[in-house]
Amino acid sequence: MRKVILFIAISLDGFIADQNGKVDWLNGQSDHEETLDSCSAFMETVDTVIMGWNTYHQIITELSPDQWIYQNMTSYVITHRELPSTDTIRFTQSDPCNVVRTQKRKTGKGIWICGGGTIIQPLIRNGLIDEYYISVIPTILGAGIRLFEENNTEIKLKLSRTQSYNGITELVYTPR
Repeated sequence: MRKVILFIAISLDGFIADQNGKVDWLNGQSDHEETLDSCSAFMETVDTVIMGWNTYHQIITELSPDQWIYQNMTSYVITHRELPSTDTIRFTQSDPCNVVRTQKRKTGKGIWICGGGTIIQPLIRNGLIDEYYISVIPTILGAGIRLFEENNTEIKLKLSRTQSYNGITELVYTPR
């Protein structure tokens, strides 16, 4: 079965976005230090990306308004909106857990859970994340959208990899 990977960045205090949903704080501690491109290496291991409407909307309006950045992948956008799908972007009103279970049974590379919080939470609660790839950014936001909610059950993890550069620490965990 395909691996489901939560590949995401968080602030030091555990937020995936600020209180306005912005992610412009996602950078290292210095513009003069080297930054590794672990994202490109990760992207080679996946062929499917799953996200919610807010993440999709942020990509097309702020982060990459001129070009869909996941052109070489099949993208699933979970939304309440009825929108026409394309060859590479599939809009669905399905439950995120059902989308993941269906994709996991298909052949292919890994499945990337891109965001946001309302998509991630049910996947965590239902034990559908096979790998947690979390980049901790050297910023304390104080408020925003949390990665982990208080009502989650305990999940024991095993640290499988770590690396640090430019104040960013990448942690990779798998369930024990």
